[in-house]
Amino acid sequence: MGIISAALQAGGSVLADQWREYFYCPSLPNDVLLTKGENKPGRGQNKKGTTNVISNGSIIAVNEGQCMILVDQGQITEICAEAGEFVYDASSEPSVFYGDLGENIVASFKQWGKRIGFGGSAGTDQRVYFINTKEILGNKYGTVNPVPFRVVDTNIGLDMDVSIKCHGEYSYHVIDPVLFYKNICGNVDGEFRKDKIESQLKSELLTALQPAFAKISEMGIRYSALPGHTTEIADALNDVLSKKWREFYGIEISSFGVSSVTANEEDEKTIKELQRAGALRNPNMAAATIASAQAQAMQDAAKNTNAGPMMAFAGMNMAQQAGGMNAGQLFNMGAQQAAPAPAPSMAPSGASWTCSCGAVNSGNFCTQCGSKRPAAGWTCSCGAVNTGNFCSQCGSPRPANQ
Repeated sequence: MGIISAALQAGGSVLADQWREYFYCPSLPNDVLLTKGENKPGRGQNKKGTTNVISNGSIIAVNEGQCMILVDQGQITEICAEAGEFVYDASSEPSVFYGDLGENIVASFKQWGKRIGFGGSAGTDQRVYFINTKEILGNKYGTVNPVPFRVVDTNIGLDMDVSIKCHGEYSYHVIDPVLFYKNICGNVDGEFRKDKIESQLKSELLTALQPAFAKISEMGIRYSALPGHTTEIADALNDVLSKKWREFYGIEISSFGVSSVTANEEDEKTIKELQRAGALRNPNMAAATIASAQAQAMQDAAKNTNAGPMMAFAGMNMAQQAGGMNAGQLFNMGAQQAAPAPAPSMAPSGASWTCSCGAVNSGNFCTQCGSKRPAAGWTCSCGAVNTGNFCSQCGSPRPANQ
């Protein structure tokens, strides 16, 4: 009686699984990374078909931003990321409504014989999954502990490490659905949401920020300018995380947004002091600073009626003498640095001449840099300067006195 009951049940299940099915994905919101395909409902829907059995010739609708994966007996057998209609014509479950009728009838009887051995049930498991390949937005991050960042300023010779905190949002997308299914969310019954891996991704992202910021600082980008270089940060993070995220998770960072970046007060104060000191290496800047301080001292002295203005001016003069340098001297130094180098003189043989390095010489070679003495020249009546015996412009002979 058991065999007869199994045979009857097997026959009924084989007949029920003859119907072609239509699988689709209603929607994939931003927080759903994978979902199992659904049968399209309707009045004529086959309600007696075996769960997780897909008949040959069944249709699977794939939308934009989705990737369909078909799993047969736990193994990925079909994958489609192109939007449109996908017809499953390689199933181990035959259907008399698709393909050659005679062959399908014979295959159905063979399937009936197999199911008897399984007590009348199907010995297969076939599933359709849809993976969200759109950009997954709105993933927040924030550094709890400060992250080291190297600050380089070649203008003042600054090279130091500071501690910064930053927060913002990033987005990622699935670039390899097979890896994502195998290593992250394989064999789920319903949906797989991003909150199941959000904590892990955030932890690994914050760990990768330090080497990524090291690459950014090597480009000469300051931490205060990070919000304007989010593309470079995303590329640096992908380079650091490529081994884990690309080659194991099958995902990649699409964009990286920085809402704010702050360094601790001590580091910011140190950087500002060094930048201010570096700016004063320019004599003109130093002179302007002294002049501004002297002007302010004069204003304060004029307002000070208690101690007397003369005492204030006397203190200012003493400070100026103790410094050993005043604004006028510094302005002169700046003017000398900005002045162009003097041109070499064209003196006749035996007279002194000035080299391009500034040294005055009387011989044929400079005593400081070794440069050769310029050839002596003469000026023609037409205004042309020449070194030969005849003018190169009008042909007049060189005067005897030149």
